[in-house]
Amino acid sequence: MTVGRREAVAAGAGLVLALAAGPAAARTEGPGGSSSRRPRTLFLAGDSTAAPKYADAAPETGWGTALPFFLHRGVAVANHAVNGRSTKSFLDEGRLDAITAALCPGDVLLVQFGHNDAKTADPARFTDPWGSYQDNLRVFVEAARSRGARPVIATSVERRRFDAAGTAQRSLGDYPAAARAVAAASGVPLLDIEALSLALWQRLGPEGTKTYFNWTATEQDNTHFNPPGAIEVARLVARELLRTRVLAPRETRRLDAGIPPEWITWPPADPSPDPSAAAVADPPAAPSPAPSAAPSAS
Repeated sequence: MTVGRREAVAAGAGLVLALAAGPAAARTEGPGGSSSRRPRTLFLAGDSTAAPKYADAAPETGWGTALPFFLHRGVAVANHAVNGRSTKSFLDEGRLDAITAALCPGDVLLVQFGHNDAKTADPARFTDPWGSYQDNLRVFVEAARSRGARPVIATSVERRRFDAAGTAQRSLGDYPAAARAVAAASGVPLLDIEALSLALWQRLGPEGTKTYFNWTATEQDNTHFNPPGAIEVARLVARELLRTRVLAPRETRRLDAGIPPEWITWPPADPSPDPSAAAVADPPAAPSPAPSAAPSAS
């Protein structure tokens, strides 16, 4: 059954929020009522800044691809973020339905939108930050709660934008503030990635940030990341998941360690199967890296 916006809100209204830390694994019913366990899963709903990429887009990398590097094997990542989506288009395409059907008690639904919600010239994607954008975020929240999962809201990661004096600039309008307000009113953990990424870009400066964004010989992209940038934004997210106690210390790792960019891989440029449907429990086998001298969020 498709979960519409009104239905999702109604379904979650009388249900109890999952425990703050949540179980390490979700329990599912097997034949004859027996139960089995699968890894606790973090579902990610978002846009191109977080989404999986195909090989023809390399070196562009969504930060969701790097998130498993910072999570232990008991937490899988199901990255459902998709290029170009806003809260509106993601819901209108029924993408939340697929997530809701897969959610189990103790799972996490992490929601990050805003870049494409601001596209005023596109009625298929535009939302009013203090109106439909907030309404849509609440749909994600109640859909998660209706399944006994824990919703988490993240403000959008900032673009690379500096003024003539070298000061990092905000570019996301009222959407981060609107997301913060929904999280506060709904009692949902907030990962303020907009503020944290802006501070990181300021520390790196106009030249240093070029090594984190998708700057190539043919493209100067100030919105999307290359592997080092995706890794550092994922580190911000993982640290916030720990700080807000969405994840326990035993569920995170390597928060202060260097991550080799070569750990990032891209699936073949084939639209089927969709890589966003896959849950990643662990990165490729590799020795624990030594601490990196590269700038980090700390």
